Amino acid sequence: MEPIKILLVEDDPGHARLIERNLRRAGIANEIIFIDNGQSALDYLNTPCATGMYECLLILLDLNLPVLDGYQVLERIKSGERTKKIPVIILTTTDVPQEVDRCYELGCNIFITKPVQYDDFCTAVSNLGLLLSIVKIP
Repeated sequence: MEPIKILLVEDDPGHARLIERNLRRAGIANEIIFIDNGQSALDYLNTPCATGMYECLLILLDLNLPVLDGYQVLERIKSGERTKKIPVIILTTTDVPQEVDRCYELGCNIFITKPVQYDDFCTAVSNLGLLLSIVKIP
């Protein structure tokens, strides 16, 4: 089986760098593909590619994205026959219970709120890296 690629859909370049840095600190050496808006994420997922690409992909998805927001992206991923099994981890600043519920109803696998404080943010992403190191992809 191919190594799992991580598709990081995050419009804030500072957050993207922090996420990558702390995943690396947690021992995640997987390829990370950066995309900064919802439409580009869907375009990436819909590009012709070798069979099995979706079997080796995990998505870290922000909700507050330009062009198409994370809710729209999540809904389209989970309603697509080829993409519905891709694990999607929501990684966003909101912690409103209705928004968390909405994401789970749309099919997200895990919802993580990005802490506002720098040290807490780094710790949360490092812990996510530890989780990713043991996750099995369907």
